[in-house]
Amino acid sequence: MAFIIKPLVTEKMTKITDKSSVEKKIRARGKKAIETKDVQAEKITYVVTSKNRIKKGLKDETREKTLYTYVKPALPKYGFIVRPEANKIQIKKEVEELYNVTVLSVNTMRYAGKRSSRYTRKGLIKGQKNAYKKAIVTLKEGDSIDFYSNI
Repeated sequence: MAFIIKPLVTEKMTKITDKSSVEKKIRARGKKAIETKDVQAEKITYVVTSKNRIKKGLKDETREKTLYTYVKPALPKYGFIVRPEANKIQIKKEVEELYNVTVLSVNTMRYAGKRSSRYTRKGLIKGQKNAYKKAIVTLKEGDSIDFYSNI
């Protein structure tokens, strides 16, 4: 059964995927993180000033601090509109079969159908758009999906 209805290739979705597809510089906290990850040391100097130091007649003090940072690799993300009854396991399996990629995680969001009404000669007609589910799929580093390859 096909759970994926269509891929999301909208301006809003590309902003989300582009934002998550950038490598991030993250500060390592704790000895365990420093030992396990490829960490770079950075020395930062800063000036300590306070009202109490001024009252006591002390000068501003400059201190040095070592920050440990590592680079988190970018993971490509793609969005799909799927059937509301589909679960994450089914979505993952179908994306892997259709596009021959390795899926690391699937995040899903449910959207309720929006109510709409319009005025006609016969009076007010009320209706509702269909409810749908959106899935954001995170792929393994190096994998990508080309939606335009079969056009």
